[in-house]
Amino acid sequence: MGPSDLRLRIVAVFAVIVCLSALQSPLVAALALVAVLAAAGFSGPKALPWHRLLHLEAFLILLFATLPFTVAGHPLFTLGPLTATHEGVRRAVLILCKVSASALILVLLVGDVEPARLGAALRSLRVPERIVRLFVMTVRYLGLLRDEARRLHEAMRARGFRAGSNRHTWRAYGNLIGMLLVRALDRAERVEEAMRCRGYDGHFPNLATPRPTRRDWTGFAMLLGFGLLVTGIDRL
Repeated sequence: MGPSDLRLRIVAVFAVIVCLSALQSPLVAALALVAVLAAAGFSGPKALPWHRLLHLEAFLILLFATLPFTVAGHPLFTLGPLTATHEGVRRAVLILCKVSASALILVLLVGDVEPARLGAALRSLRVPERIVRLFVMTVRYLGLLRDEARRLHEAMRARGFRAGSNRHTWRAYGNLIGMLLVRALDRAERVEEAMRCRGYDGHFPNLATPRPTRRDWTGFAMLLGFGLLVTGIDRL
């Protein structure tokens, strides 16, 4: 699904997300979501990374449950003192479909790419070096900091800590955050020293990237065509 060349893939994903974000019809947005799900299904049984979308879908469900009651318009149904409107339901469905389709495309095409490869592709696309460096380092070390936080929390539990709604719990979590910051700074210093020992001078080496093949351009055209198609149908 999509071009193998990472530069074309990033540009195509960005273009499709821009097209999806401009949709105004809930029906077209729903059809776009179905098309993305179908394409993901044809890509393989393990292609859908639902575990990465759980937090986003939980937020969208919360939005879907509250937005119909906060948008003025024609009444649809009443729930106690609250009244849901047709306009609110329409907007909630539109946002739900657009965000879900965009997130699926992003995760499917770019989610499994290693940070180093993604950084090299962004540099090839003339993205400023500082932004690329910040992005690559953030993606690379978020997992390490999460593992460090898990180890600290397990150590607290091994010493008998049990979370509750009391002052001791908040003090313990404050100490955990402080210790996490101290260890993160210590790790950052060690990583910087290791990088300088390997010759790092503030710039990543620019590796030569092969030219896109005809198959890459075909995948790029298909993704771009999909975005333009849903935009055109939406404007009819």
